[in-house]
Amino acid sequence: MNAFKGYVLVGYTPVIVAAMLWATMGLFYKGLMATYALPALTIVFWRAAIAAIALFVALLPRHRSDLRLPKRDWLLFLGFSAIGVAAFYAIYIHAISLIGMGAAAVLMYTAPVWVTLFSAVFLGEKLTGRKALALLLALAGCALVGKLYDINGAALNLPGILAGLGAGLTYGAYILFSKGAAQRGHSPWAALAYALALGALFLLPFQQTAEALRPLSSPGIALWLLVLGLIPTLGGGVAFNAGLHHVTASNASIVATLEPVMAAFLGWVVWDEQLTALQLFGAGLILIAVMLLQLQSRTSK
Repeated sequence: MNAFKGYVLVGYTPVIVAAMLWATMGLFYKGLMATYALPALTIVFWRAAIAAIALFVALLPRHRSDLRLPKRDWLLFLGFSAIGVAAFYAIYIHAISLIGMGAAAVLMYTAPVWVTLFSAVFLGEKLTGRKALALLLALAGCALVGKLYDINGAALNLPGILAGLGAGLTYGAYILFSKGAAQRGHSPWAALAYALALGALFLLPFQQTAEALRPLSSPGIALWLLVLGLIPTLGGGVAFNAGLHHVTASNASIVATLEPVMAAFLGWVVWDEQLTALQLFGAGLILIAVMLLQLQSRTSK
């Protein structure tokens, strides 16, 4: 019993913390795009760059050895940064601009489908009946929390739907690349540092020079970007990668579906957005999915 409690605390707690931090992302995106009219690609570039710089500054003095990257792993990290960071960040913020945060978040959280399927194929993780049930409950919960049933209210369109699904696919790739780096013995901090730094480099050619430099002369924009890079991006990324050292990629991806529940709560607190009965029911489905995974972990232990 004590061993199981310790396993859950060490493994799932960081993933839940990551979901809580990522749930605040919309506050920053909305503030930067609506208040300062900062281009989406500039926001995600600085998001990755600031988090990467902070990580390298923190790691270089005492953990220089963790930053050694064998040649055999460069291909892994190039894929991690190009698909799991640059493409994911860019596609997701584009989806938000097309169909709004609710629908984009729901479509992004098709990621557990991709992760569970790809984990079974590439990582050898078993697709158990309980995991499949948790997956279906989590996806149904996301659909309800994001009000995907309200087609007219969501103002869905084909480009937006494709962007949302693309965000789900690239987010799934982020999870799998993170798990792959963990399995090869890389610390979560070093893996995230390289992924973010290389991801920022992949985003650099798509920047408009004047817009990319604007935060340097605007304290308001700089503060928003600094907090965005350090809190939800760096804090959430480190917490999630730390959790992947103790739980499977598919389980972590399903637990992370707590994010839209928390985002809906933040919308209610900050923007006075009301939660409907169906949204509350969807939140309950996601919580049940998380508990099912914990019970599965207890059984396997």
